[in-house]
Amino acid sequence: MTEDRRAGEKRPETQVRIGQGPRNRREVAVKALWIGVWLVFLSSPIHDLTSGNHTTGGTVAGALGLTAFVVSYLTLVFRNMGKPFTPRVVVSLLAVMLVLAPLLNYTLGEAWTGLFVYVSVACGATLPLRAAFWAIPATAVVMFVVERHNGVSGWDETLLLVVLIGFAMVGVGQLVRTTIELRKARATVAHLAANEERLRLARDLHDLLGHSLSLITLKSELAGRMLPDHPDKAAQQVADIEQVSRQALVDVREAVTGYRRPRLGAELAGTQVALTAAGVSADVPADPDLDDVPEEAESALAWALREAVTNVVRHSGADRCLVQLTHRQTLDGPVLELCVEDNGSGGAGGVPGNGLTGLTERLEKAGGSLEAGRVKHGFRLVARVPTARSRDVGSGA
Repeated sequence: MTEDRRAGEKRPETQVRIGQGPRNRREVAVKALWIGVWLVFLSSPIHDLTSGNHTTGGTVAGALGLTAFVVSYLTLVFRNMGKPFTPRVVVSLLAVMLVLAPLLNYTLGEAWTGLFVYVSVACGATLPLRAAFWAIPATAVVMFVVERHNGVSGWDETLLLVVLIGFAMVGVGQLVRTTIELRKARATVAHLAANEERLRLARDLHDLLGHSLSLITLKSELAGRMLPDHPDKAAQQVADIEQVSRQALVDVREAVTGYRRPRLGAELAGTQVALTAAGVSADVPADPDLDDVPEEAESALAWALREAVTNVVRHSGADRCLVQLTHRQTLDGPVLELCVEDNGSGGAGGVPGNGLTGLTERLEKAGGSLEAGRVKHGFRLVARVPTARSRDVGSGA
């Protein structure tokens, strides 16, 4: 888990994104497999076509109708998992399925009843909520009527399946839509937060530099007027200008340093999001107690956490990561200990990279220490910084 791993080595995605189209061949294959599993209900129509129960013309017509039905279903459902079609296209494809399902079932027999399951799934997955609530029961009613024509007089479990699986797909559709809305909301919040940060930086710089620059301008004008007749007073004004300029430079550096200093609470929240997005099972403390942790020490731990999580996501190949944050009492006094452990392959040869070397120097500057290396089932990074007291604040265990 070091920075000197090979540059193009990236951890592959391990989960399909909900509500978004596939980005590569692997995601296309996963989604196609997920949809293709449900084609099991086509076994009866296919067996009916190949059993020789129909004339040649009937077999050809049935095969063509079944092909058109399956193509419409796969096109509609597969596309709806990414970027949905327009309402007109959705209605057109559903119309093809709604015509073919009863027609094939009516003309070719009871073996084609399973087509209504796909009609129900398509209605639940693609139609708006109110329309789906009407379309799914209507599909079941049409199926009931056709079955009666085919001589089915008893209770058919497929009828219940059509209703249940249709409304189940309504729930899945709602989940997908909610996920998309949450993703958009998160992007909006991030954009607003960035804008607010820029505005705050602009306000702070204005407050820091407005007075100083005004004073420098005023004293420069005074020095210019005093220079011919009162060089001593002009020199004093120039000395004041230098002092104000130096102080303004210090203020700006402190402001910029404060903006660049990460906070451990924010890094923990970002860790949960980053690991989850990378398909890593994350166990992260939710509400750490940082009241008695010096700001410089907290910043050093935040940098350590950021570096560790970056290595887990980009280089380790892990699928589980445990983050623990614990107050401990040592011989040197109370410390706050950060432990990041994953089940990945660890560093290349155990040689620390530039990232870990920089973290060691940063932690030592804050009075802390860093330990990193392979363990039995992965890689562990432990960073410690001094605090004012000792108390267990919880862990990801």
